[in-house]
Amino acid sequence: GCQIRAAILGANDGLVSIASLMMGVGAVKDDIKAMILTGFAGLFAGACSMAIGEFVSVYSQRDIEIAQMKREKINKNITTTTTTNNSMGENEKEKRLPNPFQAALASALAFALGAVVPLLAAGFVTEREVRLAVVVGATTLALAAFGGVGAVLGGTSRVGVSCGRVVVGGWMAMGITFGLTKLLGSTGLGM
Repeated sequence: GCQIRAAILGANDGLVSIASLMMGVGAVKDDIKAMILTGFAGLFAGACSMAIGEFVSVYSQRDIEIAQMKREKINKNITTTTTTNNSMGENEKEKRLPNPFQAALASALAFALGAVVPLLAAGFVTEREVRLAVVVGATTLALAAFGGVGAVLGGTSRVGVSCGRVVVGGWMAMGITFGLTKLLGSTGLGM
């Protein structure tokens, strides 16, 4: 449950981040190469950032849980014989804790999966206005899909509301990025 939720969140983050970056570049540049390179740079940076963040978070949680197990063991005043028998149980508990490396890889892959959607959508369209529309369209479909999957996995009957919320959030991010970049570009800042 939690892992699937994290995967959907990571994919949604990749989708919205990269689509927004590409919309921002598209607001001020006609060049498809600039838009695609920006998208790939964002994919690499975002996947690395997500992986590092997940690694640190899971490792910190793991350290807290191991320390808690040790405190519980000390508080129980276990005899030497019982301690020997219980240490295997504790090792098993430690093995069942989330693996920071696996969590980092999963987070990076989820982000990259979402990021690929706008990159593929824009990659084959040369005309800027059409390319921007295709990015918005493909991103909207993916946002709705992610919202729907999240709602179904969450057990809610309000799938449409969930899809709408995710789509509107993505539109806001793309629109704000497009508008602010257009505004910044109109000031003549080295564009």
